[in-house]
Amino acid sequence: MRLAIKRIVFFALLFGIWELVVRLFNIPKVLMPAPTDVVLSLQESLADGSLLHDLRASFTRLLIGLVIALIIGVLLGVFLAKSKTADETLGAFILALQSIPSIVWLPLAIMWFGLNEKSVIFIVVLGATIVMTINMRIGIKNVSPLYIKAAQTMGSNGLDLFFRVAFPASIPYVVTGVRLAWAFAWRALMAGELLSTGPGLGYTLKFASDFGRMDIVLGIMVVIGVIGVTVDLIVFQRIEKRVMTKWGLVERNG
Repeated sequence: MRLAIKRIVFFALLFGIWELVVRLFNIPKVLMPAPTDVVLSLQESLADGSLLHDLRASFTRLLIGLVIALIIGVLLGVFLAKSKTADETLGAFILALQSIPSIVWLPLAIMWFGLNEKSVIFIVVLGATIVMTINMRIGIKNVSPLYIKAAQTMGSNGLDLFFRVAFPASIPYVVTGVRLAWAFAWRALMAGELLSTGPGLGYTLKFASDFGRMDIVLGIMVVIGVIGVTVDLIVFQRIEKRVMTKWGLVERNG
């Protein structure tokens, strides 16, 4: 509760200072709208249903891309962890891809798939797959050899050894990978939607920018940030903390 109060007070002061500076220096709305202008634009978007329409479109793309990315990432991560040759070749290539921002692939995606949903989903998949692959690989490789040897002495091997020992032991890394994959997918989605044909939050942001509606631009930016932080804090951080506590990686409260 104390942390929540601190955050509320901080953001209240931040928006209060923002409002005061804009009004005090009479900054044009086209350059920097005040928080009240941003709130009014969001209210208008909610009233006419455009914001909900954009949210529905964005989350549909995100869900499709993230699910595909998680499946590919888990399979690739396990493959790299189990194959030394693949790890030394394909693994190096994946590490190289990690340093390339997802949006850089957008021109190629448009050439390959056209200016449509497929291009945006491709960018989302690419942005989330790599980080999930790396975390899955690390998780499998970091399974204690004692667990493996103990299971083998009891007759476990092959798929039984993987599903009963290796994969459960790597769950903390899997959860962290999913959390990071969500964050990378969300950012990649917004970047991809900037050049999409809409609807979507990124498309509306670009459309509003072209017409000088900075109140809408900042409103969409606030929505993007709030969704990102809310999902991470309420969903993924809680899941990650519970998993880490269960696996004895952090101390239990009390």
